[in-house]
Amino acid sequence: MAFPTNRLRRLRKNENIRRLVRETHLSVDNLIYPIFVEDGVNIIKEIPSMPGIFRYSIDNLSKELDEVVELNIPAILLFGIPSHKDEIGSDTFNDEGIIQRAIRYIKQNYPQLYVITDVCFCEYTSHGHCGVLHNHDVDNDATLENTKKQVISHAKAGADMVAPSGMMDGVVKAIREALDSAGYYDIPIMSYSAKYASSYYGPFREAADSTPAFGDRRTYQMDIGNRLEALREVALDIEEGADIVMVKPALAYLDIIREIKDSFNIPLAAYNVSGEYSMIKAAGKLGWIDEKKVMLETITAIKRAGADIIITYFAKEIAKMIK
Repeated sequence: MAFPTNRLRRLRKNENIRRLVRETHLSVDNLIYPIFVEDGVNIIKEIPSMPGIFRYSIDNLSKELDEVVELNIPAILLFGIPSHKDEIGSDTFNDEGIIQRAIRYIKQNYPQLYVITDVCFCEYTSHGHCGVLHNHDVDNDATLENTKKQVISHAKAGADMVAPSGMMDGVVKAIREALDSAGYYDIPIMSYSAKYASSYYGPFREAADSTPAFGDRRTYQMDIGNRLEALREVALDIEEGADIVMVKPALAYLDIIREIKDSFNIPLAAYNVSGEYSMIKAAGKLGWIDEKKVMLETITAIKRAGADIIITYFAKEIAKMIK
């Protein structure tokens, strides 16, 4: 039936009817909140390019975690900033490293929180790249060996889930075999399956002190123009044992999120990254946009595209709006 019989505006007349027919609903259950933990004491340091986001020492984590628990956000994603860096990022598999101590603190004091650890090396290496270097490029297989050590150390500390982000070939298989051989059969893997070599990561690199000392990461992160490669990456990660796959960044890759959701029957995460967060914050501060409305529209778009899980620095603000 066509106009005038069919009038779609009938279902837009007021907020109550719009709520009744709304297709996409955000829930706090969809959210993961990233947290930066820095080695040291008495640290609460705002990240200049990410207003409202801080680096905390473990002794100052409680205020942040109290709020996360109060807002009923189910999970956090931990990033560590160590006091020691070296060529191979050895602090990643040091049982007394910053992430390992943070995990133990959180599991002891906030057992209701689900703790996910970012598994990579860029924050821990003296050169800022995501693994062991050979001829000024990351040696894939040597990096896998250290990744195995890292995930076992995280698991021993009490991590609930590990999330490899370095885009090394075969990393999911290596992690699954390492965890299983050590008896950690129940720890799932959330793989950064389609992680693009994006310009949206700038503020994160300031937050995590992870800017490469030379070159870039295009030999291991995906080219921004590729779509089919993302499907291949996801298919390989599923075959190797990934429990959740991820697209990163989210906003500029909504088409990739949708295609992966349509192609694979597996939980899908999307990372609403630092640059996406900072652009909204900056434009909001200047009064160019309504910050809260644009934030909500952005996160809704990511969910509408097909993401089951959204990792976002807006998690607390979204949770407050929902609450």
